[in-house]
Amino acid sequence: MLPAAARSDFGFAVEHRLAETATIAGGRLEANGGPFLGRTGTITTPHGTIRTPAFVPVGTAATVKAVLPESMAELGAQALLANAYHLYLQPGADVLDAAGGLGAFMNWSGPTFTDSGGFQVMSLGSGFRKVIDMSTVAASAAGDDDVATGKERMARVDDDGVTFTSHINGDVHRFTPEISMQVQHRLGADIMFAFDELTTLHNSRGYQETSLERTRRWALRCVAEHARLTEERADRPYQALFGVIQGAQYEDLRRKACRDLGAMDFDGFGIGGALEKENLGTIVRWCNEELPEDRPRHLLGISEPDDIFTALENGADTFDCVSPTRVARTGAVYAPDGRFTVSNARFRTDLAPIDSGCDCYTCAHYTRAYLHHLFKAKERLSATLTSIHNERFVVRMVDGAREAMADGTYFEYRDEVLGRYYAGRS
Repeated sequence: MLPAAARSDFGFAVEHRLAETATIAGGRLEANGGPFLGRTGTITTPHGTIRTPAFVPVGTAATVKAVLPESMAELGAQALLANAYHLYLQPGADVLDAAGGLGAFMNWSGPTFTDSGGFQVMSLGSGFRKVIDMSTVAASAAGDDDVATGKERMARVDDDGVTFTSHINGDVHRFTPEISMQVQHRLGADIMFAFDELTTLHNSRGYQETSLERTRRWALRCVAEHARLTEERADRPYQALFGVIQGAQYEDLRRKACRDLGAMDFDGFGIGGALEKENLGTIVRWCNEELPEDRPRHLLGISEPDDIFTALENGADTFDCVSPTRVARTGAVYAPDGRFTVSNARFRTDLAPIDSGCDCYTCAHYTRAYLHHLFKAKERLSATLTSIHNERFVVRMVDGAREAMADGTYFEYRDEVLGRYYAGRS
């Protein structure tokens, strides 16, 4: 176990609990069969604090696509998350280490996260590129060797680690728990994640059990290597290590993973793996009922408004997703009355901003008609302006949820936001 002095720059404190204000008409509300676990708090890192709950925008390759780091600060992002897999392949962890770490390399002064690279090793190695199919079990018979149609498996898992082929040039690489820790230490993020094996909802129960035990053993190895590297690199700011909870849709496996990793020397936890939308809140609650109360919990990969509120009230402190910028590049923008596509013909002469109530740079200076023109002209500025707005929309929505938790108006805020956003859906 690392001495307390080594962790002096990292901490987490809970401030308000949603359960303390979760009453309507004299009766206590319940979420997914149990009490609400939402809370506000503060994560302290060497590069600043994160007020939780918080949305952490994704800057996969040390950049939020099409957006300047300075713009991310201006729109209220408290932290950014980059990807160890991509940065390991290009430009290389040694370059970031020489630059003083991820934040210095990308000119971002706030807190940073890196994921372990496990998701990309598995998803890109299976030919799915951006996402692995997380639809229901009945939707596929591919099972334990799920691979995208017409693709060959480019990643092989064994008990020691994963051998994979680079999606850039076809070179063969090897990730083990130790290598993932070594890469992430050189990347220099404030918060990093233990190397885990990603499974999907299509994997059999037997494989889920085997994989969970493998991830448990890898977690122990990550903790040991993290301690060694922290001591070896004592001149560098402390990097917190989060364990990753797997177990797919199985309650007993999720709870077991939380108890196993909760007993290890982690600074916090990431809830990962396959999560069916309809069971998101239930699975997050299972995990947060078991995980230690005094450590932060990060939910990997969500951004739809209903999913966000479900995650928050079931105890997620931070979460990330690439969706705001990904959909922005196709012309889709978030608005209080629902998402719409600004490149559609009806916006050609619309001289209103995306949202007249939004305080982002895009809405203050540009019209829907101008954005429509940029997309039709295939101008790159289209992605920048829509991405700024979408990131601000999600950041602002979560900031509002945090404030509402603190002042006791969370449920009114949630119902107003979601009621309006989804009002047009049948």
